[in-house]
Amino acid sequence: MLPFLPHGSYLRSSSRFLNWYGCPPVFTRVFLRRNSSLPSDQFAQLASRPSAQHQIYQSFSTDPYVNLSIEHFLLEHSPPDSSILFLYVNRPCVVIGRNQNPWLETNLQAFHNDQVKRQAENPSDDDGGGVEYVRRRSGGGAVYHDEGNLNYCVISPRTTFTRNKHAEMVVRALHRVGATNTCVNDRHDIVMSVGEAQPRKISGSAFKLTRHRALHHGTCLLDSPNVDKLGFFLRSPARDYIKAKGVESVRSPVANVFSTLTDALTPFSIQGVITSIMEEFAQLYQVDPDALLRAQRAHAHDPELYAGESWVAGAVGELQGYGEPEIKTGIAELRSSEWKYTQTPQFTFSTYSIDDDPRERPSLPPSLPDSTRVFLRLKHGTIIKSSISTSSDASVADQQASRVHEALNHRALHEIDQLQWDAILQERLGPEVKSSSIQELSKFIGSKLGCS
Repeated sequence: MLPFLPHGSYLRSSSRFLNWYGCPPVFTRVFLRRNSSLPSDQFAQLASRPSAQHQIYQSFSTDPYVNLSIEHFLLEHSPPDSSILFLYVNRPCVVIGRNQNPWLETNLQAFHNDQVKRQAENPSDDDGGGVEYVRRRSGGGAVYHDEGNLNYCVISPRTTFTRNKHAEMVVRALHRVGATNTCVNDRHDIVMSVGEAQPRKISGSAFKLTRHRALHHGTCLLDSPNVDKLGFFLRSPARDYIKAKGVESVRSPVANVFSTLTDALTPFSIQGVITSIMEEFAQLYQVDPDALLRAQRAHAHDPELYAGESWVAGAVGELQGYGEPEIKTGIAELRSSEWKYTQTPQFTFSTYSIDDDPRERPSLPPSLPDSTRVFLRLKHGTIIKSSISTSSDASVADQQASRVHEALNHRALHEIDQLQWDAILQERLGPEVKSSSIQELSKFIGSKLGCS
């Protein structure tokens, strides 16, 4: 009979036993045959085992909050010298970097309108449907995800990490399926040459580095049905008025990999690309063949985890996301308005030139008085200074701005909806301002700042 040892429990694989950490106070033993599947609630323990040097997972969840939180858990808890591949496809969403500004990088009003439309079409959908706005924990720019966009993540020791290493791995995988016109550019993105035209971006990357670990995740546009509509959600109507700290996205023309594979010898599929990336990862890190085999056999209708002496492989998703308390907490954080909006670095919104932002501004709608001025300064998504007025008389304009600021000061911008803007402006600008002008000003602000 095996003894119970402190600080761990034991997993049986063939005739050897492996210690893992992070087990509950009541020590248990799990006996497994070499190729038997493991219960989903053992994911956290298996991923954390010091001996789990190679891990390959495919997620069958399309929830971006679940997948990003599983990624983060693996970064935080996998052995420091291990190498991990995690592949997933998200439902339609726009994902921005940790240090980006959603009012500058996205069309928040478009998200709201799409959610309302989808909810009306599918009232039984608990998630509401529609394209979602998500802020991830890594840096980098804004990207669009949907069912035709594959996301890959590699977590590896920081000492062996380079920014091109895993993008080049994905390029080799794409070459395997016939996309030989792809390569990594000097921005660590994967691009595809298309005749004489400018190379098209098919994959962007983002990174998160810790003391011992490096996370590189990227997108790969394979067969997105929305490739021609990406700009609608990624084009902010407030861009001409915002000056922001933080990271701005670099805009690039994009294309689907599938668009150039019409003459490929074998049928193209996203699962085929996933298989190819797994094979390249296995070669790069000399992964046990059993791990690769188990990873490639992962199936949405039969999600299972497997473990060998030095590896873990298989399918993950909602069961692992919501079944592990730390991952569940991470999901809740990403979903919260505080994370989505109050992480935003300081920025200004101004309809006129200011010292920090002397750019010429577009003309305001002709329905507004020529003297209309709107200025907001925000920190962590909260208004700390404002000046909104419509009067051409400087003294009256100052009084209007002061009254409006009393109502806006220390308010979170994302919490002010269209009806609240209507009420604040109606009450604070004064009875001398035409109701129609106030409605037009409120509508203008809402259209630029995405008020629901």
